Amino acid sequence: MEINKELNTDEVTTKWNNSYLFSSREDALEKLGSLKKKSEEMNRTFRQEFERLSGPVLLNYLETEKEFSRAIDVLYIYAYTQLSKNVNDKFFISLLAESQDLITEDKKASSFATVKLTSLNKEEWEKLFSEEPGLEAYRPFLEANYMRFIEHRPVDEAQAVYLAEIENQRMKLETEALSKITNEVTMAGNITLESGEEFQVNSQSYGTLLSTDRSRENRKRCYDKRFYHLISESGSMTSLYSEKARLDDLIARELKYRDSYESSLYNFYLTKDQVEDMNTVFKERKDIFEDYNEFRRRKLGLETLRPYDLMLQLADQPGKNYTYTDALQEIQKSYSRMDSSFNEIFLKMVTGNFIDVYPDPEHGKQPGGYCYGLCALKSPALIFMNYNGIISDQKALTHELGHGINFYLMGNFTDYFYCSGQIYEMEVPSTFNEELFVDYIIENSDKETAVAVLAQHIGEYQNYFTSQPMITEFEYKAHQLYSENGKVSGAELNALWTDLSKEYRSKSIEYYTEDSAEWTYISHIYLTNNYYTFNYAISKAITLALFKQYKEKPETFNKNYIDYLSAGSTMLPEEKLKKYFGIEINRQLFEDAMGIVELRIQELNKLEKN
Repeated sequence: MEINKELNTDEVTTKWNNSYLFSSREDALEKLGSLKKKSEEMNRTFRQEFERLSGPVLLNYLETEKEFSRAIDVLYIYAYTQLSKNVNDKFFISLLAESQDLITEDKKASSFATVKLTSLNKEEWEKLFSEEPGLEAYRPFLEANYMRFIEHRPVDEAQAVYLAEIENQRMKLETEALSKITNEVTMAGNITLESGEEFQVNSQSYGTLLSTDRSRENRKRCYDKRFYHLISESGSMTSLYSEKARLDDLIARELKYRDSYESSLYNFYLTKDQVEDMNTVFKERKDIFEDYNEFRRRKLGLETLRPYDLMLQLADQPGKNYTYTDALQEIQKSYSRMDSSFNEIFLKMVTGNFIDVYPDPEHGKQPGGYCYGLCALKSPALIFMNYNGIISDQKALTHELGHGINFYLMGNFTDYFYCSGQIYEMEVPSTFNEELFVDYIIENSDKETAVAVLAQHIGEYQNYFTSQPMITEFEYKAHQLYSENGKVSGAELNALWTDLSKEYRSKSIEYYTEDSAEWTYISHIYLTNNYYTFNYAISKAITLALFKQYKEKPETFNKNYIDYLSAGSTMLPEEKLKKYFGIEINRQLFEDAMGIVELRIQELNKLEKN
């Protein structure tokens, strides 16, 4: 399948233009005010009608709520994305807080509907569907958001209001955590390089230096500076995280879950056994990575690997910079055997001011990357990057573009209510994009580039299948620790992190004896969406199974894959995987994934020898 239109690099854009969301800050404030009034109006209109709930009334409510939700979505995305560019911008700090308050007030105002719809039995639901045929289109939405929660619902409006207020506190804690990570946790201070140059260690410079500087002494100084700085920050971040843990479990228990972990699994449509099978497989088979670690040790000519040796690009020139436009061209070529819609959506995103590309930590730009879908507008997604031109940045770029393709397909081929999915589902297109990119580079680049990219990719497998599940275990045990003791210290969380890491990490790497505080800068653990990271491991295992199907029958795969990405939440996640690919989430899926990792490591050794 040939790419029908190549990228014109003169058309590439590198900054967001959010004027299509709101032309000015004043317009955003005006919309905020009108939405507050709309929420109050909806409450007055529907509260009375719900006392004699009928199918037509429910349909009208859903369609009114959908349009209101679209408008809130656009406002929230505008506030969140603009604040990401400068976490210290007072206007957007305020706008995001007010948007969160609006969401909370609307939950309170619509609590009568939540209580009513989560209390209906099967017969009452079928009566509503029979009264209004138009409701049938919303059956999966109603099932996912109301019908399945009959055992985990607010018992009355007072409790629903109370839960909404707690949820607001959780949103505020997330915003505070991201600000602290940007301004304090990842700002470790200065070091002096061997050259005598003063070097500032921050969220961006840290990863770049460890990936590109051949001087082991420089890497050690940079690593040490942040390692001990994180320990010093662990006390204040523990205070914040402890409050989050308290609120997480409080909400869960109010809704008759044992804790927030059980609540999260229920929301993810996953079982504890599935996650335990995954963790067991990855711990039992972690030694697969020893051959890769030995490859890295030999390539670097070291006696022993230390933590500051694990990110260095394995190339003759590890500091080689890959320009943003070069990366885009390589990514586009990696789509050559995919459905033509991949290329069409890609071009819209990279030439339409939908990607904010370069880092700016000195002026408050948040570290990391993300993709926010604009399904509410049927528009390409907004992608947030901190692109520095190293191999991992190229991978991060194609990762986020995978999300963007998924969001665009959902937004244009299914109802707005279904433009979502479980976390592990939403991570599949991004991790699949990574496999496409790596395979393209291996097949079309010189040996040195192929070795460097594949080695970095296998290092990320080690991250996906060890670090990411470990982060979730850390969250679970940190919540337990707080619940049992009513308080927890930074030293305790650092010790917990270190003890868990020993279960997953390689024996061939000489780690520091002190307890690590790496957990402090992991933004995912502060999200209101708890236990996020193990989903990366599940999605990567699914992706490797999908990639095998793609390599065997690309045309058949492409048709199924486009349908899968477009379907959103119109069907249950396990049903969707089974329908389009015949895949189930079980122990065998994770065993097979580690088998593919083993093959990739063998491929790396063959590349090096040849």
